[in-house]
Amino acid sequence: MPKITFIDTADTSRTVETEIGSTVMEAALKNGVPGVEAECGGACACATCHVYVDEEWREKTGAPSPMEEDMLDFGYDVRPNSRLSCQIKVTNDLDGLVVRTPVRQA
Repeated sequence: MPKITFIDTADTSRTVETEIGSTVMEAALKNGVPGVEAECGGACACATCHVYVDEEWREKTGAPSPMEEDMLDFGYDVRPNSRLSCQIKVTNDLDGLVVRTPVRQA
């Protein structure tokens, strides 16, 4: 099972295992990772699952879709490496993925 590391603003690191085909958001919720609220449940209708993808993983996670970019407009402190975790599908290639949570969600 792929592992994902979530790092919060206090630099506390939480590594969780998740199933292939799930999303990074689902991994966070299933494992009680603080900082990922996911109010819309993964429908890409809010920006409360906003994360920052570490630079070495940006190519593997891909660029946000136009719809995701529109939702990121509602995010807090959006950066070039911002993604909605509900839109990142877990694959074997993402084993070891590192994402950081923002100070707060929108």
